[in-house]
Parts: sequence; C-alpha cells; structure tokens
Amino acid sequence: MDQEITVMEIICNAGEARSLCFEALAKSRSQEFAEAEEKLVQAKECLNKAHLMQTQLIEADQGEGKVPMTLVMVHAQDHLMTTILAHELATEMVALHKQIAN
Repeated sequence: MDQEITVMEIICNAGEARSLCFEALAKSRSQEFAEAEEKLVQAKECLNKAHLMQTQLIEADQGEGKVPMTLVMVHAQDHLMTTILAHELATEMVALHKQIAN
C-alpha cells in the first residue's frame, strides 16, 4: 500500500463529500428536496470510499505503529471526521427544511 496515495484518497473523497453536503443544503433551502437527498447519497458514497481507505491504514498499522504518522495523515483524518459530522448535520437540516416546507 502506498501511504501517500491512500492519504490523498481520503482527503479527496472527504473533500468531495463535504462539497456535496453543502450543495444538498443549498438545494434544500430552495425546496429542491429530491436533489438535496441525492446529493446526500452521493456524499455518503464518497465518505464510504474515504472510510475504506482509512480502514486499510488501520489494518496495515495493526495497532503497532507500523504506519508512520505524518502531518498530511492527520490532515486527512481531520477532513474525514469533520465531513462525517457535516454529513450528519446536513442530513438533519435537509429533513428540517422539508418539514418546515410541509
């Protein structure tokens, strides 16, 4: 496993997911709920890819410090965790926008 490529995959997929979450919020503010929900589905797919890459790093490390910790890896982890939270919050906010519209 090429650690640099793996870390960049996490960053790219988490970044794409974050963008999709904010696109979903914009769609829900415009009451385009089907489109908003589709953006959230796409975001979840990107998050799943990023999480898979993270899991591969964890498995390679085996809890023994085999994978060297770098600043870019910490950055990737930050991206992933904040995007997971963004997705959870965006999902709730889209649901609230939908409820208010009804």
